[in-house]
Amino acid sequence: MALDISIFETIHPSRFLSFTIPNPDPSLSSPLIRIAILDSPLHPSTPSSSSLSAPNVAAMFVPKHRESDWLFSTESGHLQLLLSSPNIQRLILIGQQAIVDDPNSPSIYRRPIDSDCLNNLEMALKPLVIALSPKDYFKYGNLEVPILSYEDNVISSVVLEKCVGNFVGEMIVEDVEIESTNQKREFRRRLRFKRMPNLVQTEIRIVPRTVYCLDSVEIGGNDNVEFSPDLGVLVHVYLVPMVASLALVGSWMDERFQLGFRPKALCLGVGGGALVGFLKTQLDFQVVGVEADEEVLRVAQKYFGLEDGDFIQICVRDGMELMEKLARGDSYCEGAAHIDPQFDVIMVDLDSSDLSNGVSAPPLEFVRKDVLLAARSLLCESGIFVINVIPPSRLFYERLVHDFQEVFPELYEIDVGNGENFVLIAKTLPTASSISDCENNFLKKLRLAISGAYMESMKRI
Repeated sequence: MALDISIFETIHPSRFLSFTIPNPDPSLSSPLIRIAILDSPLHPSTPSSSSLSAPNVAAMFVPKHRESDWLFSTESGHLQLLLSSPNIQRLILIGQQAIVDDPNSPSIYRRPIDSDCLNNLEMALKPLVIALSPKDYFKYGNLEVPILSYEDNVISSVVLEKCVGNFVGEMIVEDVEIESTNQKREFRRRLRFKRMPNLVQTEIRIVPRTVYCLDSVEIGGNDNVEFSPDLGVLVHVYLVPMVASLALVGSWMDERFQLGFRPKALCLGVGGGALVGFLKTQLDFQVVGVEADEEVLRVAQKYFGLEDGDFIQICVRDGMELMEKLARGDSYCEGAAHIDPQFDVIMVDLDSSDLSNGVSAPPLEFVRKDVLLAARSLLCESGIFVINVIPPSRLFYERLVHDFQEVFPELYEIDVGNGENFVLIAKTLPTASSISDCENNFLKKLRLAISGAYMESMKRI
C-alpha cells in the first residue's frame, strides 16, 4: 500500500509511525531501511519571534550495528531520544532494518571506523526527510532539516542474556568496553530495561578472570574471555554521592563500630546490587535490600556478584510497601524472614515507570508525607535518609524538598553534576559538628573507598 505523505503535514502529539522502504544504498547490508516518526507528547516552549510558530523538526540516523538496540528499535527508546533533544516536536529516525538475531549466537556491537556509508544514505534520503516534515516548518525560511548525531562512550558490547521480569518487563545484561580517560581499557557490565532503553539500571566494573594482556582482550571475541565483577569500586555516577552522604553521620557510624556493631542500611531498589554489595564489602555494613522483581535478583546474583547471606538480607517486595509495613510493626518479609525495623541509613534508588515526561526518580507516589514519616520512624536517633532524584520538572523537585523539610529537621543536597541527578540527604537530628571536625576511623575508611569530593560538595537547603 502506498504511503500517504500528507498525513505528516501537521504535528499530532504522541503519534508514532514506522515503515520500511527499499535501501537506496547497495553498499549497506540490509535490503530495507526503517523509517520511524514520533511527534512529541509535550507542548513546545514559547517560540522566539524569529521562529514564530514553526514546529522544530530533526532527523537522526541510527549508528551502524545499533539497529536492534532498544534505544533505536522501540517507541519508548525513540521517545527518550526525542525528549533529550530540547524543543524538538518531531524526530525522524532512520536506520537499516534490524536483522533478527540468531538466538544461539550473542548480539555483538563494535563501533564502525568508517561513516561514509551513513553519509551516502543521508544524501540519498534527504528528499524523503523533507517530505516527512510538517509543511509549516518551511514557511519561516527553513530550507534544511537538521541531522542530529547520536554519540555515547560504548566502543563495543555483547549481550549476555535477555530475560523478562514480572515487574520490570524485558531486560538485557551486556558487557561493554567504554572510552577511558586514562591509558587503561575499561570494561563494564550493564543491566538495562526495555521500558527505559537509554537508562543504565546497574553498571559495574568487570575485569578478566585470567591475567591477559589487555590489548588482546576483545568484548565478544573468539578468545571467550570471561570477566568477573569488581565490587570494590562504584562506577555508576550517582552512587558515589549517595555513599558520600554517610560523612554527615561519620561520628555516629564510628561509635557503632567501636561498640562492636555493624551499621544497618535499608536499600530500596536493588537492581544489580552494586550499592548493596559495596556497603557490605567496603564499609562493613549490614544491609537489607528490597527489590520488587525476583527475576532482577536472579540476574544480579548470576552476573553482578550479589550475595544473599552473611550481613545481606534480600526481600522481594515493593519498597514503599515494605517500609510502611515495618513502620506498623510488622517485621516479616517473604524471603528475608524477620527484619529488625531500625536502621542507621535508608537509601532509595527507585525510578518512575511513567515515561511520558522522560526518565524520573523517585516515583510520584513516593512524594507523600506519610511515606516520609514511615521512613523517619525506621531510622535510629542519628540516622539519615538518602534518595536519588531525577526531577521531571522544577515543580516536582521543589515539592519533594518541601515535603522532606516538613518531616526532617535538616536537609542536604548533592548536585551529581551530570545535569540530571541530585541526591537528597535528610537527617533525623541537627548536625552536631562539621565533617572536617570529626575525622575518625570511619571517615578515613570512607575516603579510601570513594572520592572525597562529594563530601565537601554537600550543601544544606
